[in-house]
Amino acid sequence: MLRGVLYALLAGLMWGLIFVGPLIVPDYPAVLQSTGRYLALGLIAIPLAWLGRARLRQLAPRDWLTALALTMAGNLIYYLCLASAIQRTGAPVSTMIIGTLPVVIPVFANLLYRQRDGHLPWRRLAPSLGIIAVGILLVNHAESTRGTEDTDTWRYLSGVALAFIAVACWAWYALRNARWLREHPDKHPMMWATAQALVTLPVSLAGYVAACVWLAAEGNGFSLPFGPRPGVFIGLMLAIAVLCSWVGALCWNVASQRLPTVILGPLIVFETLAGLLYTFLLRQSLPPLTAACGIGLLVVGVVIAVRAKPVQSVVPTGKEDAATGK
Repeated sequence: MLRGVLYALLAGLMWGLIFVGPLIVPDYPAVLQSTGRYLALGLIAIPLAWLGRARLRQLAPRDWLTALALTMAGNLIYYLCLASAIQRTGAPVSTMIIGTLPVVIPVFANLLYRQRDGHLPWRRLAPSLGIIAVGILLVNHAESTRGTEDTDTWRYLSGVALAFIAVACWAWYALRNARWLREHPDKHPMMWATAQALVTLPVSLAGYVAACVWLAAEGNGFSLPFGPRPGVFIGLMLAIAVLCSWVGALCWNVASQRLPTVILGPLIVFETLAGLLYTFLLRQSLPPLTAACGIGLLVVGVVIAVRAKPVQSVVPTGKEDAATGK
């Protein structure tokens, strides 16, 4: 349990970096950032896949299809929506919306995996849901009043919507990925991270080429294929690919194999807090009082959810008799 929590902490510290990436290259379209990040990850995965080819051969075609679905939802679509949301709303608002994952995932884990992992009583989850909702409203209020003179309401609201789509993608990814890992305890988490990175390569390459064609057709003078700051862009994509996509995914896979899904969900708060920390460090400022109160409420809400211990579901007598033959 302790090692699982520590691995989840390390994954959160790595994943928090994705919230500042779009702020470093704000002039780059989100689709170029998303496909560029996972193109870099796919290229890095080639030598790793060669070294671990014996383990990868153990995967069935169905496992490769699962890896492809996971990488599409949890990687490409998720990061495309997140990067777009950050560019429209600012990192703190998007970070706080993503911060609902520590409660969203346990809620769906309750609905889907209660027989396998146990469940958190709804009466114990309700207070944390309410507290986190208030926290999100406070941070949204603090950020929406920053630079109100040139705020585009439609752009801001579309960013909020994209952030919620990112939440849905990653919630599905976390639940489905944890399910696969717990159903295959004999498979090494590093092998599964490599498989997902490998199937990302052809999809992200096609996406990057399509993004370049689209930008060229727009005729807005954007330098292709690596933008106006190729050195910064390539270095950033490689850093995010290694730290966030590879190291972060590996640590999360280890945690997913060691912890019940209903406990794993709240630990994503480490990503949220790391993202907020890095963002305000980049700004070289402290969060305003309203935002700080929202962050505090987020932490309190997640602590309440974590302290609620899972309750094992009782199997109906008829089913138990049928299973045991008694």
